[in-house]
Amino acid sequence: MSAALDSLLDLLDLERIEQDIFRGTSRSAIVPRVFGGQVAAQALVAAGRTVPEDRGAHSLHAYFLRPGDPGAPIVYSVDRIRDGRSFTTRRVVAVQHGKPIFHLSASFQAHEEGMDHQAAMPAAPDPETLPTAARLLPRYADRFTDPSIVDRLLEARAAVDLRYVDAPPFATAGEPREPRSQVWFRTHGKLADDPLLHVCMATYVSDMTLLDSVLLAHGRGGWSVGDVVGASLDHAMWFHRPFRADEWLLYDQESPSASGGRGLGQARIYTADGKLAITVIQEGLVRVPRD
Repeated sequence: MSAALDSLLDLLDLERIEQDIFRGTSRSAIVPRVFGGQVAAQALVAAGRTVPEDRGAHSLHAYFLRPGDPGAPIVYSVDRIRDGRSFTTRRVVAVQHGKPIFHLSASFQAHEEGMDHQAAMPAAPDPETLPTAARLLPRYADRFTDPSIVDRLLEARAAVDLRYVDAPPFATAGEPREPRSQVWFRTHGKLADDPLLHVCMATYVSDMTLLDSVLLAHGRGGWSVGDVVGASLDHAMWFHRPFRADEWLLYDQESPSASGGRGLGQARIYTADGKLAITVIQEGLVRVPRD
C-alpha cells in the first residue's frame, strides 16, 4: 500500500465522539476548500457506521452547501431516519464553524435476489496501455496558470491511479469536443475486504472528473487553465453490483446539458469484466470568469 493511500484511509477513519456524531479532518486540496469527494466519502462512512454490517449502501443523494475549510475539523451528525426490514435510511449533516456545509441522505439494503439486467459496457482501451498521471500531467505544465499545479494535482491524486482514455480538458482548451470522457481508476494498493470502504473510496474518486465532459463541450480547460470557475452543487450515486475500488474501474462520463451557469454530468462505472457497478449524476457550478 502506498503512503498516500494509507493517508487517505486515515482520513476516512472518522473519530466517533458520540453515538451518532463523528469528527473528520481534511488534507490540503488543490483549491482553497475541502475536496467535495472527501466530504461525501466521510459522510457515507459516518452513515455506514450506524447501519448493520449485512446492509450495503445502494444509493446516496447529497448537496454541497458551503465551501469547507481544510484547516478545521468537520463534525458529521447522523440522523437514523428509518430501520426497516429490508432498507435502512440515514441522513448526515456535516458542520464546520457552526454552519452546515454538506447534507447527505443514504439508503442501505439487505442483500436479496431479483431481476437483473444492465447497459452494456462501452469500448475502452486496456488501462495498462494508458499513461499514468506522473507521465501525462507534466506534458501540459505550460497550459496551467501556475506550473506548481502539476505537483498539486499529482499530490491530490497520489492515492489513486487515474488514467485518461482521451486527452483531458486542460490538454485541448479552446477546442470544443463531444461532451464525453472516460477514465480508468483504482487505488494505489490493496484495500481491506470491507464493502463500505470500497463504496466510500469510489464516492471519493467520483467527484474528480465527472464535470470534465461539460468543459469538453465548450472547449474549456478548467480551473487549472483559468478559463472556468466551478464547484460541485449536488451529487447522486446508485450502487448496483459488488466491486472493488482497488481493481480497475471504467468511469464513462457524459454531459447532456449545461445552462444557467450550471453543468450536468452523468456517468456509469463498470468493472473490468463488464459489470455495471455504479451510476453517478452530478450538477456543478460552471461559470466563465468575467473580464
